[in-house]
Parts: sequence; structure tokens; C-alpha cells
Amino acid sequence: MATDWLGSIVSINCGESLGVYQGRVSAVDQVSQTISLTRPFHNGVKCLVPEVTFRAGDITELKILEIPGPGDSRQCGDLQQAEMSIPGVGCQVGPSQNGTGKVLKKPISSSAPQNIPRRTDMKNQDIIISPQQQCSKSYMDRHVETLSQSKGFRRRHNSWSSSSRHPNQVTPKKSGLKNGQMKNKDDECFGDDIDEIPDTDFDFEGNLALFDKAAVFEEIETYERRSGTRSRGTPSEKPARYRHDENILESEPIVYRRIVVPQNANKEFCTDSGLVVPSVSYELHKKLLSVAEKHGLTLERRLEMTGVCASQMALSLLGGPNRLNPKNVHQRPTVALLCGPHVKGAQGISCGRHLSNHDVHVILFLPNFVKMLESITNELNLFSKTQGQQVSSVKDLPDTPVDLVINCLDCHENAFLRDQPWYKAVVDWANQNRAPVLSIDPPINELEQGIDAKWSLALGLPLPLGERAGRLYLCDIGIPQKVFQEVGINYHSPFGCKFVIPLHST
Repeated sequence: MATDWLGSIVSINCGESLGVYQGRVSAVDQVSQTISLTRPFHNGVKCLVPEVTFRAGDITELKILEIPGPGDSRQCGDLQQAEMSIPGVGCQVGPSQNGTGKVLKKPISSSAPQNIPRRTDMKNQDIIISPQQQCSKSYMDRHVETLSQSKGFRRRHNSWSSSSRHPNQVTPKKSGLKNGQMKNKDDECFGDDIDEIPDTDFDFEGNLALFDKAAVFEEIETYERRSGTRSRGTPSEKPARYRHDENILESEPIVYRRIVVPQNANKEFCTDSGLVVPSVSYELHKKLLSVAEKHGLTLERRLEMTGVCASQMALSLLGGPNRLNPKNVHQRPTVALLCGPHVKGAQGISCGRHLSNHDVHVILFLPNFVKMLESITNELNLFSKTQGQQVSSVKDLPDTPVDLVINCLDCHENAFLRDQPWYKAVVDWANQNRAPVLSIDPPINELEQGIDAKWSLALGLPLPLGERAGRLYLCDIGIPQKVFQEVGINYHSPFGCKFVIPLHST
């Protein structure tokens, strides 16, 4: 009975320690409970010994891959590598109690093992194999080692490219699907003939020397001249076009002194862009406003423009969009507006009206007088229509610090106001309050300024203010350029896209 299995190709699984062996059955000993395989393969690699013997206790699973038919003379013949890797669909044999193989299941279908053609026949045909027929990693490494030792195969790192490939070298066929199965990756990787691989590197310098640059450039220039296109190195006849984000070269040097006054300026300032803004005397500034009023820039227009610019600066000092938004209703800023009974006070009232329209809590201080200027009366009438609060006594001013104090108490002409009790009381309150101060159009004489300012706002052109005026800003009140020329000032607007700009001392 045991001799019936001689010549069969079997696969013996000996567990994780010994692995899987494949070979042709050469002997079965029922007494010693052993089975021998000739020309064995261990885990897909051919063994160095011609025959191995297994005990029944070491075998965990035995599969019959091929059963020799009647008259088959191949008992212990050569075993191809491809035959060892083909799994058989058929009998599964396990060890019995007495050690002999016992058939657990009859073969459903028996078919002869497929003969895989040799490598020389693989170039022009596709081979259909199952995933179990692929070579293991150890077999691939040994195959590469055999090639490198026999044919002098060398691997060159990053030395082969599409341009340096030998003209007679055949590119391996790309892996694809045929009949629903993948092509053999071993043939795809090692299918080319080893003798066709060149032994020398590609000569880049020699091939580059064959390229005549001068002849090619001359041919290009000749084609451009005949076709009417622009030649190399010649400028275009069309004007250059620039995108909105490209720099345009200046055709002329920048002139930073664009404002020239008839008299030597006592003090000069400069803007952030470097433009020089000279100061003017109070007499020239007064004459400038008088000529502008004669040409239609009335006092009402000037008050409105001053109020808008001053309110914009105050809103920025209060925090701008970070402070004044609907989500910060509980942080409504408070501004104390100190005004005197003159035109400067009317400018402050106009500023307070715009601030109140922007949801700022404005407290307006204005002393009681029997007769007020018409400009003040008109501004007070408009301010009363807002939510602002008007007081005439220092006692009604807040005891706690406010966010900003706007000073419009001082005047260029009426110096006697400094001796009034209400003036001294308001100055004391402002100095004791720790809020920053913004002065609108302060006077030149520092002795007339009872309150030290952190910022000062000049109108049109700056006056030669001292250090007590703080940081100086300049606002545009809408005086036309020809009005400046009429008073002898060569004027070019330094404001650019803004109505309020900072000035720096030179």
C-alpha cells in the first residue's frame, strides 16, 4: 500500500520551526514511520542535500500535488522549480495513528502540473499563474546573486535614464492584467537578456559636444526675421504693460519738498512717506483761511470738515473697530469735550456731534454766556438732537477717568479767558483726570495752553507748536490748491489717500 505513493509530488508542512518542504516521494517506511523526498525544496528554495527524511511526529500537514499515472516512469526524476511552486488541487493527507498517510478527501479533479516555459521563452508570451506561484523573497535574492556572479551584473544608482539608455536595449513590458490575472513579476524584472546591458556609462559630454548651439540660434533668428516676429535681444515696439502688483520704475527722481512757503519756516515736519511739510506763522494761516472763505469755503464748511476729521482721529484713538462694534456695547467709550465760547469751541462741538452719532458717550462742557457766537449757537442746536450730554459746571463732569479728553478751551486771540474761574476749574479737572488729551488747533504760545496734550490736530498747514502740544497730526479741511498759490504758498497735497496724517519733527 505504501509503494502506491512512490513518485508522487507532495508538500509537507512541519510547522513554524521546520517550515514547508516539497519534493517527490522516494521512500515510505511503515516500520520506522518515516517518509523520504528526493530533490527537496525548503520554503521555495532548493535544498543542498539530494534527499530528506521526515518522521511522522514532525509532520503537521501533508498535501499531494501530483499522483503519477499508470506507466509513468518518473519515480525520482528531476524536479523543476516551477513544479515545486504549483499547488495541487486534490488530496489532503494527514498523519494517522500508525504514522502512514491516510487519505482524508478524495481528489475532486486531477490535472497535470503546468510546465512553465523557460526564461528564453517568456519574452514574447504572457504566463498565467496564481499568486501562490510567485517566488519568495529569499528565492529572488538568491536569483539576483546568481546573476551578478555569473554575468557580472552591476547596479548603477541613478546612472540610467531615458536619454542614456542603450538603443538596442528592450524596455520591459509594463505590468498589466490579462485574463484577470497578473503577469509574472519575476519575468517583468529579469526578463531582458543580461548580455544586452552595456558595460560602459553614457557619455554625456561627448553627446553634448555634438550639439551646435550657434547654428541652432542662428536658425531661430533667421526664422524670426522672416516671420516678422521680434528678434532675440531687440526691444519690443509695443509699450510695456504692467500688472497691478508690479513695480513701475520711476522716470524722474522723487521730490520730497513739494510745499514752499514765502517766509522761512521756523519749524519743519515730515510725513511717513518722507514729504517735507513746513510750518507757517499764525498771521499767514489766518490769511489763508480768510482767502479760502472769500472763494466759498465758508466757516460752516470749515467747521464741518474739521469736525469730521477730528472725530475720525478720536475714533481711532478710542480703539477703532476693535472697540466700536455691536458686540462691545457694554464697553461704550466716554469722551469729555471741553469747549470755550469761540470758533475753536464751535469746532469741538461739531466733533462731539459726529462722535455721538457713532455711539460714543459725549459729555460737552460749555460755560454759560449771555451772548454766544452764531456758529456756536448753530452747532449747539445740532448737538442737542443727539444723545450727547451738555453741562456748564465743573461739578457735573465725571469723577472717574474718561477714555479721552478733547481740549478746545484755548484760543489764539482771547487770552483773557485764562483768567476766568471756570477756565481754571476745568483745567484743574483735566489735569487731575488721568485720561489722554487731544487738542484741536492749539495756540502757538505754550503759556496759553493750560492742559498738556498727548496729541494735537492742526488744520491745513501746521503752526510751529512746542513740545506741550504732544504728537502732531495734520488734517485736510478742503482748501483748494490755487488758494494756497494766491497767498504765496507753492502747495502740493501731502495727504495722499487720507484726510488725517501724522507729522514728525525733522
